[in-house]
Amino acid sequence: MDKWVPRLAPQLRALVELVVQDGHMTQAASTLGVPQSSMSRRVHSLEAELGVPLILRSGRTVTLTPVARELVAQVRGPLHELELAVGTATGTADPEHGTVRFGFPLTMGSGKTPDLLAAFHRHHPGIRLHLKQAHGSALMADLRSGDLDLAITIPPPNDLQHVIIDNQPICAALPQEHPLATRVSLRLDELHGETFIANPSSYNLRALTEAWCQKLGFSPAVSIEITEFATIRELISRGLGVALLPHNDRPTPGVVEVPLTGDTTYSRDIALVWSPIPPTPATQQLNSYFQEAFAV
Repeated sequence: MDKWVPRLAPQLRALVELVVQDGHMTQAASTLGVPQSSMSRRVHSLEAELGVPLILRSGRTVTLTPVARELVAQVRGPLHELELAVGTATGTADPEHGTVRFGFPLTMGSGKTPDLLAAFHRHHPGIRLHLKQAHGSALMADLRSGDLDLAITIPPPNDLQHVIIDNQPICAALPQEHPLATRVSLRLDELHGETFIANPSSYNLRALTEAWCQKLGFSPAVSIEITEFATIRELISRGLGVALLPHNDRPTPGVVEVPLTGDTTYSRDIALVWSPIPPTPATQQLNSYFQEAFAV
């Protein structure tokens, strides 16, 4: 143990960051604040010490071997806790500096979330934000593995610590020329027989769409599946169908949002979720900032 920790800690930290940055050596070096040449030397030194291959080069990126990924999965948590413990003991744990890996859903790429991130950056310029926008299941996986420190997810997870920060209303999105587009509100069963555009079945909103429709006695006729919400709106504007979508702060020309009424609450909870790996002071800063902004 005594011989491994002082010799290999910097190399292991470099390997962990390389995994986080998906094999981008330059980005990993930048995050650690070292030259790219130092990153390469650390990883190659670790390979020599362990006697096993860890990376395979592929253009400007590297591919990590299964041995490397398994090693990172085992050492990431202990290394992170060691850094926090040393920072606390020496008084060098600085809440105004560091890197926070933050994720948020595809449906929240405009409006309040980017506004808050911009404001946080202005108030805390020493904290670097590494942002990821992705499908909910991808964000959850990254939180569990430690690839993300903090994320907004829809819906909330069952197995990670979180707080509900907001609620996302779901509307009927219709072509502007649709007969129901002038309505103040409508019942979901009034869309029975319409052609639906929806996310793939693995998406939470697709599952909700089907459940809500089935509760009213019909199954939505989904003719087009696509992951991107912006593209769904573009297809609706061209008259290819209707959809149940989150309210959009920036309306798409040719698309009308009509609120849904009935016995069901057509909305989704929005959660602020943190990784099981202990948070850094910088992560705690962003966590507190978002909770205060949403008045949690």
